[in-house]
Amino acid sequence: MEETSMQNQDLASNASAESPDVNAPEPLLTIRDLDIEFTSSTGVVPAVRKANLTIYPGQTVAIVGESGSGKSTTAAAVNGLLPGTGKVVGGQIIFDGRDITHCTEKEFVELRGSQIGKVPQDPMSNLNPVWRIGTQVKEALKANNVSVEGLSQDELVAQLLEEAGLPDAKRRAKQYPHEFSGGMRQRALIAIGMAANPKLLIADEPTSALDVTVQRTILDHLAGLTKEHGTAVLFITHDLGLAAERAEQLVVMHRGRVVESGPALDILRDPQHPYTKRLVDAAPSLASQRIQSAHAQGIAVAEDELLGARLGHESRENIVEIKHLSKIFDIRGAKGEAKKLKAVDDVSFNLRRGTTLAVVGESGSGKSTVANMVLGLLKPTSGNIFFNGQEISGMSNRELFDMRRQMQVVFQNPYGSLDPMYSIFKCIEEPLAVHKVGNKKEREERVAELLEKVALPASAMRRYPNELSGGQRQRVAIARALALQPELIVLDEAVSALDVLVQDQILEILNDLQATMGLTYLFITHDLAVVRQIADDVVVMEQGKLVEASPADDLFDNPQQEYTRQLIEAVPGAGLL
Repeated sequence: MEETSMQNQDLASNASAESPDVNAPEPLLTIRDLDIEFTSSTGVVPAVRKANLTIYPGQTVAIVGESGSGKSTTAAAVNGLLPGTGKVVGGQIIFDGRDITHCTEKEFVELRGSQIGKVPQDPMSNLNPVWRIGTQVKEALKANNVSVEGLSQDELVAQLLEEAGLPDAKRRAKQYPHEFSGGMRQRALIAIGMAANPKLLIADEPTSALDVTVQRTILDHLAGLTKEHGTAVLFITHDLGLAAERAEQLVVMHRGRVVESGPALDILRDPQHPYTKRLVDAAPSLASQRIQSAHAQGIAVAEDELLGARLGHESRENIVEIKHLSKIFDIRGAKGEAKKLKAVDDVSFNLRRGTTLAVVGESGSGKSTVANMVLGLLKPTSGNIFFNGQEISGMSNRELFDMRRQMQVVFQNPYGSLDPMYSIFKCIEEPLAVHKVGNKKEREERVAELLEKVALPASAMRRYPNELSGGQRQRVAIARALALQPELIVLDEAVSALDVLVQDQILEILNDLQATMGLTYLFITHDLAVVRQIADDVVVMEQGKLVEASPADDLFDNPQQEYTRQLIEAVPGAGLL
């Protein structure tokens, strides 16, 4: 314990020695030997132990680590927002020369916003749904007594929203959060966080729910804004590539301890601690282990009839064929041409049996709509979908019911896709019961077998979803999808909500299951780094249209479309390893 603590102090000292500004020798924030505990029904739980961290004025520092590592708890202590029973029980937090470790709530209120701003993770739950965006920015100005001579409050609100990268800010200020996209909502939160021009901005997973291109635009804008105002930034993230790309200094946390810290690129390229090495190895960078090992062994990725034209040698048969698929939605309240939204526009591609096809694109590109039509959850406006040679739209209800035994789905959110009132056993057993497969004893044996396939103990079947981590829940969702021994599994953003290590474990499980069971995957995602790890073939969609389709290696080595190049270039940390 003492040795680990000394190592942490040494590592922190090394990081602190790298002052980016010789004219600002005094740190803005110094955390020394910080200890944080929570009290639970089973006793005291240490969340952060002997953590050290230093941030200088204008510097960007990132804390990385998986869920439960203590990174968000450390940041919450800085502005006095520890949740529940959390409290600082040791060490110091010195901000701008003042010890704020045990400030009163009133003193923290005076610091928040005016001195320490925050951009939270989830823009939807952190904006009031019944208040206009402008009203919420105005509240931040009022709370911190911010005013600018010659500008009204409304004009200042519009100026802040424009600085945060929101176009047509005066009109947008009158709208509500539900009228904004995810990226626009995040820009509104940045405007609120920067409203009082704080000295330190805490950005807690500020872009984790956003597409890579939107993410890059927002982070570029945030970097420009904070540089212009001389604001220091403390990034909290589980994305190592993003941290290395955006931060000068990196602090790696594991189980409440700082295990490594120093210049970001040095740590990324030459990690010293075993945990940091695991994080780097698990990062879904474009130079993924799967591709590197495949090239090293001279394994050729099979080319195929992805678009119906022969691209290479003899290939596997198609399990799904999509021909000239379109889907038009009616928009409520709109008139004329605006009443129609063409979500999918004349899309054609094939999915080879036993392979993984990734459909990629930004939010609104139509990729999830395609998946829902393949699953039979939406009816196409026009075009055809063939599954095992049979057209889905021509199937009777009985035929659709039987087809669903062969086609299953894993959704994005492992918290929302499992019934909280069902035990894990009942969650996995339900499709078996619905399709009348086996008796009770046989179904119990099947559930235990499925849990083993996804690396969960049989004892987990007696637990409930709220007792499992996000990664464990997603394994349960995969086990449920496998229950009926399907041929095709549709994975809709199935790993985007997970930490990088858990994500890596799930992708490994999916690869192993495909190899042993001959499964076919239709992988819907906006994350091209993940695509590089798992996909054989890739289809790129933009605004409802298919803009590019090719084997994965070809697409990454030689993208044909500018849009595809932009998606690849926007991947955080691409090319840094």
